[in-house]
Amino acid sequence: MWPLIRLLPKKTNLAYVKFAGFAAFVSIALCVASVVSIFTGGLRENPIEVYQQAEGSPLQRLGAIMEHGFNLGIDFRGGTSLLIESPTPVDQDALSALARDAQDGDIEVQGTTCQPQNAPPYCIILNFETSPDQAETVEEIRQGLPAIAEGARIANVDSVSAKVSEELFAGGLMALGLAMLLMMAYIWFRFEWQFGVGAMLGLLHDVILTLGLFSIFRFEFTLTIVAALLTIIGYGINDTVVVFDRLRENLRKYKKMPLGELIDLSLNETLSRTIITGCTAVFALIGLLFLGGEALSGFAIAMLFGIIVGTYSSLYVAAPVILLWGVKRSGGKADEARGAPQTAG
Repeated sequence: MWPLIRLLPKKTNLAYVKFAGFAAFVSIALCVASVVSIFTGGLRENPIEVYQQAEGSPLQRLGAIMEHGFNLGIDFRGGTSLLIESPTPVDQDALSALARDAQDGDIEVQGTTCQPQNAPPYCIILNFETSPDQAETVEEIRQGLPAIAEGARIANVDSVSAKVSEELFAGGLMALGLAMLLMMAYIWFRFEWQFGVGAMLGLLHDVILTLGLFSIFRFEFTLTIVAALLTIIGYGINDTVVVFDRLRENLRKYKKMPLGELIDLSLNETLSRTIITGCTAVFALIGLLFLGGEALSGFAIAMLFGIIVGTYSSLYVAAPVILLWGVKRSGGKADEARGAPQTAG
């Protein structure tokens, strides 16, 4: 085995519940700051004015406020997408510079797989914000392509309206909410309702803080970030289920052990698994962040932050929340395992 692994303690006895109150204060403060940023345009917009200027139902106006809270990408603002095919490699930096000369606003350049098979071997997707002079912008890019890659041409032009983009944004938020509700229902069915509430609060904590990160620091928010948030929900619930399963097992073993001590025992027993899983994912995402290019940087940032807060919430949000309601200790007579704490019955 790797020699440095031997430096890790085989058994830990950390007091998580002891610091649960302080952790709750920190989590609540960060969540409040994130929500304030989301509904005030990253501390740049007046939500009352945005609500008054928006059109539609109260729910649609609320969505308009949230839209101002993020630096939305072209996916959510509306824009034009060009599919560029070329028989020779395309310099993406040069293509991005050409697009910026022809069009103000955000520019996105990313490689893609050419379809069908008899198409040129190199394909690039160029996205930019739609403007009144869209036709002139497309024509200017078309004329500048030969200087970047010989034989390159615009194979397709697609436009996404602002209305469709609003529906995409609303659909993304609904997907996040539905995913969390389904996860809570699963935990409720698999364990008890107290566990379901704890898992729901942990997932809500992870999503709000990740959204707050993108709102406060104005990172670009695209459909890729929605995919990252859904992945974070899946990762967080997976880690939480492992902790809950060990907690349920220990509830049957140690019937007389105080619930706080039992939660600490369960968290310590699953700590090595939590650290190894989290570090493995973090190492992979660090490589993706520095080597994945601009197109994947937002996804990597969201995943890195989400895994860190997801691990924290499994330890200090989901499990300690069970202390507020307690749980039933079902099963037969407690069976003391070797090495059980002295307080065990």
